[in-house]
Amino acid sequence: MQGGEESVGGDVDVHHDPAPLTRHLRIHRDGGHLVLEFHGEIDVVAASEITPFLDSATGRPAPRVVIDLRPVEFFDCSGLRLLFRARRRVLAQGGTLHLVCTEPLTLRILRITGLSQVLPPSASVAEALSRPEAAGSVETG
Repeated sequence: MQGGEESVGGDVDVHHDPAPLTRHLRIHRDGGHLVLEFHGEIDVVAASEITPFLDSATGRPAPRVVIDLRPVEFFDCSGLRLLFRARRRVLAQGGTLHLVCTEPLTLRILRITGLSQVLPPSASVAEALSRPEAAGSVETG
């Protein structure tokens, strides 16, 4: 690997510059956590681009992950599936997952679906990292 890269569970290399891995995803580290920033419209096409990186980040032992939805312009059920998948995989590996979201419509979707109860959103990455480590049982779904 070249300088500025690191392996993230398998064959995905994370670059420390802000260059996107896909047009819908950027990854960086903050406070020992891997931060996955979703960008643009998170629909079925975006989900198919994000899933391999999400699986790599959440498939290793004790992953510490933050998903940042602040740059998201549109979020549908495909995005919800990504969040439930990430939560299930992180908990199965004994890790932690935090969510960052400030968009009122996306927050409403999280509340209506009940996801905000099991994955409470924070307003910033710093706020998410200041919360106690996530705990709970693995959800099916």
